[in-house]
Amino acid sequence: MRDLLKVVLASGLFLLANNTFAQDEEEVLDTSWNGVGEFGFVSTSGNTDTQSLNLRLEFTKATENWRYRLAGAALSSSKDGNKDAERYQAEMQADRKLNEKSYLFGVYRYDADKFGAYDPQQSITAGYGRELMKSETHVLNGEVGVGYKKSKAVSTGVTEDEMIGRFLLEDAWAITPSTEWKNRLLVELGSDNTFTQFNTGLVVSMNDRFAVKLGWEYRHNSEIPVGVSDKTDTTTTANLVYNF
Repeated sequence: MRDLLKVVLASGLFLLANNTFAQDEEEVLDTSWNGVGEFGFVSTSGNTDTQSLNLRLEFTKATENWRYRLAGAALSSSKDGNKDAERYQAEMQADRKLNEKSYLFGVYRYDADKFGAYDPQQSITAGYGRELMKSETHVLNGEVGVGYKKSKAVSTGVTEDEMIGRFLLEDAWAITPSTEWKNRLLVELGSDNTFTQFNTGLVVSMNDRFAVKLGWEYRHNSEIPVGVSDKTDTTTTANLVYNF
């Protein structure tokens, strides 16, 4: 819970700073925040009692020269009353547009995985992004940058610092007017550890506000501390989506 409060506090400060910084850019464009929320809950009882809860929120805002993105996620699951997964994630990003296709970015990422290899991982990176492809049904964006990362091992409590390279590919494909397939691949490449996260999801809209989403997440650390058995975690979700 303490980590969740940290994420909420950091998110609030980020929103306040961005609203103040973007006032001069709000002459023409609609600069209101747009958002999407996801919620999924599964509970089973009988021979085995399980509960699983996952939440996702994402807010975006665009001015004439700037774009902002604020995203957060939480996952919690338990089996027979014993918690076996707890994870909190947050990303805060600001993009300075260079032209219609290119931009410079700065991003902060926070990842607290109570049952994983590292709790938390924090990174700050900056670099260059570009729209690689755009059609009526498909958009593909890419980013490359460098930065700094700090990771604390769950099993030993040792904190490691390293320089990293950041690589991102993100695309959205409108398969039909009501069905969209979204993918996001993030790689933070370091000398001590390389973190890879891949998210894919199929979103089916019911109306302008509500949709259902089937998603899958892959997370991998190339190096893990002593006492941690798995380098890879995967999560499958079925969520209700609300656009606001």
